[in-house]
Amino acid sequence: MAPQHRKVAVIGSGPAGHTAAIYLARANLEPILFEGLMANGFAPGGQLTTTTDVENYPGFPKGVLGGQLMDLMREQSVNCGTTIETETIAKLDTSSRPFKLWREGTESQEEPTDTADAVIIATGASARRMNLPGEDKYWQNGISACAVCDGAVPIFRNKPLVVIGGGDSAAEEAIYLTKYGSIVHVLVRRDQLRASKVMAKRLLTHPKVKVHFNTSATEAIGDGKLLTAVATINNVTKEAGKIEASGLFYAIGHDPATSLVKGQIELDEEGYIKTVPGSSVTNIPGVFAAGDVQDKRYRQAITSAGSGCMAALDAERYLSELESEIAEGDRK
Repeated sequence: MAPQHRKVAVIGSGPAGHTAAIYLARANLEPILFEGLMANGFAPGGQLTTTTDVENYPGFPKGVLGGQLMDLMREQSVNCGTTIETETIAKLDTSSRPFKLWREGTESQEEPTDTADAVIIATGASARRMNLPGEDKYWQNGISACAVCDGAVPIFRNKPLVVIGGGDSAAEEAIYLTKYGSIVHVLVRRDQLRASKVMAKRLLTHPKVKVHFNTSATEAIGDGKLLTAVATINNVTKEAGKIEASGLFYAIGHDPATSLVKGQIELDEEGYIKTVPGSSVTNIPGVFAAGDVQDKRYRQAITSAGSGCMAALDAERYLSELESEIAEGDRK
């Protein structure tokens, strides 16, 4: 069976992927979007499907559930003319054009299932979790991996909070949470912070922050509905403890979903796709990256959507130039 060819394929179904698809469809490029089937551990829609209330996405004055927001984006993609396939792309070959794509279960075959003149990678990233006892039960019921996303939620206001991590991200998240929590406990497993000197000083001198060195979390404790405390252990003395808390925030890093392009597209030292600053352009002409797979700083739904728009416009421009080159070659 001959591969299915499209001008442009979008891999990923978060805000970046759907925004790119909407722009491409409106440009009459008839995109195909592979939303994945539990790709990277998430249902179609990505990380937002695991969140509850989203209160900082424009256009929803009363907030919106993360899953509902992604359902609306998907519906808009379809209404604009995007073809959506609930399948995962397991293999991608960018060494020649058109680019070759293999759907999950077909990667051992020589012939690809799909080809495309341009590809937008919007596979996202996932927050590292600790798999503590009680974590699954209280995930999004007191446990979060994004202070900016969830810090203002009512259950955290004027309550003690806990942040795990010792780097700049942990310091930034802890200081951000002081606007909402009564006190922010920071658990650092070593005897010093990895954060820069400036951020470390801000954290250690903040009146609403208490840093616990040589301390690790051992369990998330709750009342059956919401988190109420975090069990700890001192890594030196082995003394067990407990911190009363309504919120537990992980700030131990993210893992970008780049296994599909490793060895083909240039990645940075942390595994994120490198793009030309101010664009979605990668080192492979015709391959573009959008969303958290290339953004390790902001990681917000709105910034992902914005980068999806950029990727679509970059891809549209690339395809237009490609058509002009082909037409010129035909004339010769």
